[in-house]
Amino acid sequence: MHLDPAVCYRALASRDARFDGRFFTGVVTTGVYCRPVCPARTPAAANVRFYPCAAAAEAEGFRPCRRCRPDAAPGTPAWQGAPVTVARGLRLIRDGVLDEEGIDRFAARLGLGARQVRRLFEAHVGASPAEVARLRRVHFARTLVDDPTLRLTDIAFAAGFQSVRQFNHAFRQTFKVSPRELRRSTTVRTRDEATVTIRLSFRPPLDLDWLFGLLRGRAAPGVESVVEGEYRRTVALGEARGWIAVTRVREGEHVLAVRASTTLAPYLMRVASSVRRVFDLDADPVSIGRALSSERGMAARVRKRPGLRVPGAWQPWEIALRAIVGQQVSVAAATTIVGRIVARAGEPAVTPFDELTHVFPSPADVAAADLTNIGMPGRRIDTLQRFAASLASGALMLESKGSYEDTVRALCEFPGIGPWTAEYIALRALGEPDAFPAGDLGLRKALGNGTPAPERDVLRAAEAWRPWRGYAAMHLWASESRKAKAAPESRGTESRK
Repeated sequence: MHLDPAVCYRALASRDARFDGRFFTGVVTTGVYCRPVCPARTPAAANVRFYPCAAAAEAEGFRPCRRCRPDAAPGTPAWQGAPVTVARGLRLIRDGVLDEEGIDRFAARLGLGARQVRRLFEAHVGASPAEVARLRRVHFARTLVDDPTLRLTDIAFAAGFQSVRQFNHAFRQTFKVSPRELRRSTTVRTRDEATVTIRLSFRPPLDLDWLFGLLRGRAAPGVESVVEGEYRRTVALGEARGWIAVTRVREGEHVLAVRASTTLAPYLMRVASSVRRVFDLDADPVSIGRALSSERGMAARVRKRPGLRVPGAWQPWEIALRAIVGQQVSVAAATTIVGRIVARAGEPAVTPFDELTHVFPSPADVAAADLTNIGMPGRRIDTLQRFAASLASGALMLESKGSYEDTVRALCEFPGIGPWTAEYIALRALGEPDAFPAGDLGLRKALGNGTPAPERDVLRAAEAWRPWRGYAAMHLWASESRKAKAAPESRGTESRK
């Protein structure tokens, strides 16, 4: 990505928080790289180099600043603007795929060879996939060092390192100090034996009240809840069972705090990744809003809700189940049915919250469960259980491969999955920002001023919102929900197979 040095330097001198995470500044006289909001004295223009992401700065030999903590910066929007393949690759790295499966399988998931993937990353990110993954691990570890609840050994494995020695080497290489020395030199928080806290930054604005409202209306009974401004849920990762609670740290600070039970300590990086996905914390709402506002009808909606996000999935399977259950029924009815499925197929859980009683059932659990008399037509139950069985066996995988259109087309080939379900899964489960369920009744009403517009007219209007049609859909659902005083997203007009 090309960065104009003159523009970046003016942004650096301004210390405007809106530029935080948009680029990083390497100072050649100190060998340190910083965020644009760093409180240190502004270096001379001749002594700075600008990079689109922290990994690119570290690849050039710079180490992170201890004052502005680049590990705490919001996700770099330059990554979001990279071509589709690179953007998907970054999502897979965020989810730990490269760490777990290696470069060849990682590249295969993107439909390319390893050499092609490396070239794309070097061109658009400024660092190789391995460098991005290493930086992600070591910076995540840095966020945990200040928490006295965790032993450094626990942090090493929670951050994805294969050994403590590897962790110590990477930490020293990046921060020029050992984890133990850094922990001794920082003020640690009060020890709490029952929980671990992770702080996740985001780029403002964030309409958290609307997001909490949407999640509350779709919370799987027994698994999720939103109570007094806090999102809670049970979690199953590997052999571990536990819970998380997410809330805003405080007004004016662009950080969400995630409390997690210590049983999840080995999986904290996956917890952080999933929370970022659920709350869409890597989005750049200003850039998205600017792009959508070029169309007059959408501009007014963006002004009313400038921080709207597309809520993602804790795991793609959960949204896929929800989408199949929600075919041609209301949000409330779908939520009730999901609760019945959880009660029959989900594993019981122990949490400090009375309303959280089960973990979300796996595809294998749903495929094997007795789902008679749960309020769904037999044909749709059959679709759900065959879909679950295909996921459990590995015959079907919920991941983006090739173009967004290829992903939707592949989903529609499964009997019982039509365009509305496929688009909804692509939007919320797979994080496709341009996914757009044009047959949705709520979207058609929003564009037809109360009377459902023809689907072809909806698709024609949506061309002006590419490549952010998913965010446009959220704005349309939000505007329609205000009129109806109901939760956004209504039932879709699903084609049957």
